[in-house]
Amino acid sequence: MLYRIAKLLCKIILLIFFRIEVLGRENFPKDGPVIVYSNHKSFWDPILIGCMLDRTVNFMAKIELFKYPVFGFILRNLYAFPVNRGAPDRKAIRKALQVLKEGKVLGIFPEGTRSKDGMLKDPEPGIALFAIKTENLKLVPVAIKGNYKFFSKVQLIIGEPIVFESKNEKYSSEKINELSIELFKKVEQLLVS
Repeated sequence: MLYRIAKLLCKIILLIFFRIEVLGRENFPKDGPVIVYSNHKSFWDPILIGCMLDRTVNFMAKIELFKYPVFGFILRNLYAFPVNRGAPDRKAIRKALQVLKEGKVLGIFPEGTRSKDGMLKDPEPGIALFAIKTENLKLVPVAIKGNYKFFSKVQLIIGEPIVFESKNEKYSSEKINELSIELFKKVEQLLVS
């Protein structure tokens, strides 16, 4: 209930203060496990993605945001869950895999943090790790273009889903990193299109 109310209020705020344009909405899968992943330059990014997609998105969010009890309560009720950045976080990994196993949408920012200069950073290996451990997964690259200055245009470009079939093979950490980079290049391609 809180999620739907918050989504509606945030959507109204976004549409009042920014000129939002969503391209490729038809690309987003209506069911099944999905990872939606994007470039990350503002605290508005998860709000924009969560409000403009038809399905509920379970976002990974930095653990520091959950330290304030009221804010942590709100985030949890908006289906966000904490991740300890900078170190492998087994609890967050288990939660992300559970979200996908239940056929839900996981939202992540592969760069691991916001880019203050707008330049893309190398992705963390999480996206590939989740992909190889999830059956029947669709990965949806999303690019966010524009600046969140009041009344400016912000584009949310939803790419075509990548169907990833998990093969029961061993992946080295090097192979996982390569796969993460390959997947994140799809966001880069959307940004220049």
